[in-house]
Parts: sequence; C-alpha cells; structure tokens
Amino acid sequence: MVRLALLLAVLAGPGLAQDTLVPGPVETVELVAGAPLCLRIEAPPGSYLAGRIEAGALPVDADLLDAQGHHLRRLSHDGRGNIGFHAVAEQDTTLLQLSAPQAGRVGVALDQPVPPADQHPPAPEYLSPRIAALAAGGDIDAFWRKVAAEGTPMVEDAGKGKVVVTFLWRGASRNVRLFGAPSNDHEWLERLLGTDIWFKSFRVPDSLRLSYKLAPDVPDIPGDARARREAILATAQMDPLNRHPWPSETPDRFNQDSTVVLRNAPAQPGTPPAAEADPELKRFTFDSGLLGNSREITLSFLRGLDPADPDIVLALIFDGEQAMNRIDAPRMLDTLTRQGALPPVVAVLIPSIDSQTRGKELPGNPVFAQALAEELLPRVAAETGIRPDPARTVLAGASYGGLAAATVALARPDTFGNAISMSGSFWWAPEGTVADGIPHVAAAYAGREKLPIRFFLSAGLFETGRAGTAGILETSRQLRDVLRLQGYEVAWREYVGGHDYLVWRGALADGLIALFGAEE
Repeated sequence: MVRLALLLAVLAGPGLAQDTLVPGPVETVELVAGAPLCLRIEAPPGSYLAGRIEAGALPVDADLLDAQGHHLRRLSHDGRGNIGFHAVAEQDTTLLQLSAPQAGRVGVALDQPVPPADQHPPAPEYLSPRIAALAAGGDIDAFWRKVAAEGTPMVEDAGKGKVVVTFLWRGASRNVRLFGAPSNDHEWLERLLGTDIWFKSFRVPDSLRLSYKLAPDVPDIPGDARARREAILATAQMDPLNRHPWPSETPDRFNQDSTVVLRNAPAQPGTPPAAEADPELKRFTFDSGLLGNSREITLSFLRGLDPADPDIVLALIFDGEQAMNRIDAPRMLDTLTRQGALPPVVAVLIPSIDSQTRGKELPGNPVFAQALAEELLPRVAAETGIRPDPARTVLAGASYGGLAAATVALARPDTFGNAISMSGSFWWAPEGTVADGIPHVAAAYAGREKLPIRFFLSAGLFETGRAGTAGILETSRQLRDVLRLQGYEVAWREYVGGHDYLVWRGALADGLIALFGAEE
C-alpha cells in the first residue's frame, strides 16, 4: 500500500504543522486569509490521484505544485462547493496548495492513489457467452467446427424476447466491416486477441429480419469521409458460413446477401410464392415528353383478368427493377390473389433508369407526378383496358420511392388515392428549405385541407438518425402523427430490421392487404 503523508504548512509562518492522513473520510483544515496551505501527497510517479475539496461558500484557489513548489496545474479559481480533482503524479511528492482571501475551514479528502503497477484496463465484456468463453481460453478450432456445423450468425438467447446475434469472419488480416448491421451504421468487427476470430455482437429483439454482407480487409484509401465509407463496397460479400443466401442464384459472392430471420419475425404474406403462381407479364416502352426520357414498363396481372372488374387494384411500384428481382412482386401478388388475401392487382413496375434519374424524379418532383398522372396512367389504361379509379389506385415504394408515394399523392390526389411508403426518406426537404422542427412532407400535409388519400407507412427499428439529425424512423413517425391529427386513415408498421429489401418484401404485401385486403 502506498504511504500517504499530508504535511500542512502555513508557508508565511515560522514553522510547520504536520499531520498524517490515510485516504478516506474528509479531513477539515483551517485556512488563514491570504496565506497558502500546502498538503503534501506522496505517491510513486505515474500514480493516479483523485479527491475532492469541500469549500462550502468560501472561494478557494486550488493548485498542484511539484516538490520544489513549481506550478503544475490549476484546479480551481474562486471555487465553491465541492471541487473534485484528478491528476497523475509526476514525482514522488505532489503538493496540493489551497488559499482563500478570507479565513475559514475547508474539507479535503483523498482517494487511495493507484500506482502504475496496479493500473489495469478492465477485462473486456462480451455480449456473447460463447465469445466470452473463448476469451477465457476456449478451444478455437472446436469453436469453428461448431460454427461451420450450425451456420452463422450465432444466435444466443438473452431472455425477455431478446437474443444476442454475433456476426463472424475467420482470418482477415486487417479489418472486417458489417454491411447492413442491426444498427444505424456499418459496423467494424473486433478481433479476439490472439485468434483468427473477428466478431461483432448485438442484443436485438427475437423478431429480427435482416440481410447483410461482410467486407474483409476494406481498403484504407485517401479521400473524404464519403469516399472512405464507400470503400466497403470493394470487398462486401455474402457470409461464407451463412446457410440462407439471398437471392439463391447469383453470378458471384459479391452480388449475394446473407439473411437472418429469427424465430418471431413476422410472416411475409405471399412469400415464398405459390408453386402455381403464373402472372401474365406485358411490357411496353414509355416515352415521356414531360420528363424527356424513355423506359420500359412491366405490367403484371392475373391471367384471364376481367378489366371491368370493379375490385381491381392498380398499383404503381417505384424502383420496378428491384421489385421484380428482389421482391418477386409479380408472383407474390398473384399468390395473394389466389389465396384470397387480395383482389386482382395490376402492378405497374416503374424502373428508375439510373441513380441520377432516380435522384431527380422521386424526391418531391411535381413534373414526375404530372407525368405519372397524365402520360403513364392513360397508357396503362390503353394497354390493359381498365378504367383507373383513384380510390383503387395506389403508389408504392421504398426509401426515395416511399417519399415519392407520399409526395405524388399530395400533388395529384385526383388520380392517386392511396400511398404505401416503406422506409420513406422523410428526412428530405427541397434545397434551401428551413425544417423548423417538422419534416417537410409532414408540414406540407399539415398545411393543406384533408385530401382523399389513405396511407400505409412503415419503417425499420434500426433506421434511426445520426449526428443529431432525425432518421427515417423518427421522420416517418412524425408524418404518421401529423396525418392522423389531420384525420387521415393511416396504417403503421414498425419492423425489427433496417433499410432492407428483405423487410420491404413483406411490407409491400402488408401494405396492400391493409389498404385493400378482405377486411378493408
């Protein structure tokens, strides 16, 4: 144990008053007006020193000095009340000098100093019991054999509807990053010291549904933060030990995700599609004079459809190429109709052309809304023979597409009476717009009379904001609340997932059933 001596000295006086203090309770000392009092603390160099001065109403100056009386640091000037101090000893002796402009009593307490030999970082805490067992000296080879037999990620029960999910990679040399983590960011995996195990654990609800990739040895490139963040795409690939790749057939591991669907994840109606699902597909080229571009539209509908059926739902789905390839929307909708969950649905799959066009058309573009209402919809009517009814016409999309569903309906409620927004980008506002605490789209609806539009809104639990800005989850909730206050019919679903087509696959079905299902 470190010996501590407190030598009390009134430097202006003729002698020294000595006292010895063991770290512990507060000791009271007398201060003479204008005369510094030094308390000598003895502890080896590098020792952690902590304590407090109880000055009450007396204004106290407190300084640390070395053994020769040279100033080291100011702790307090005219300090009152409880004054905490923390420092590292630079010599065997450190002086705590106290002074006040008037006489009075102060309390001084010193915690037990911690010498360098006793300074140790706390043992790491692991969410995963299996990782904790390995850190304590478990058999690494046996661990990998079991992981290979079970598949990844590891899932361990945490009680009360929670589990610990641990993502794993074996043998990277520099780093591993998780693309699509159950958080609001791409997460770095940690290497278990002295092993080839890279891991990252999360405590999540047992209703999680998630797709993800792992990126080993992400290049550490020069450039701005965005360029460095995008470097993850260079190595992001399917998890080689995951048993549930998606989609099942791809040209290489870089174009395939891995999936996690926990035991209480909600069912996704119409997925997988029924074996007998066989929708009719019809394609045509849509040349828009308003937009000045051209794209191929895919129509999907039940074979033998009667265009005069008054129950037909006309669904315009943004990012149509993704709806086709990642959601399998045509066969999903055919299945739901065959099962009686939905009336006949004519799906209009609208591709984005490219990312630049998507970024111009989908976020709050009134010309895009006009093109859909005045150019595309008449063409769809001509191709199918149906008569579009606003009450049976729905806009559906995810991310920017979810934003477009709400803004196009706002611009043309005479044509589009329903909107399905999945993870809508409601953080968006036109350039130069002052948010004033409410999302732009929510404010736009609040500033209008109630329109004949029904809504299905959804967001993922992990789609929260970052760096002090509201995210998709928060802004979607705000829009929901504003719409309900305005008297709109709004169905709301919050999924334990992220910004993810694996989630949106179910959300699209849920939205259509909520708006047009048997119990509408």
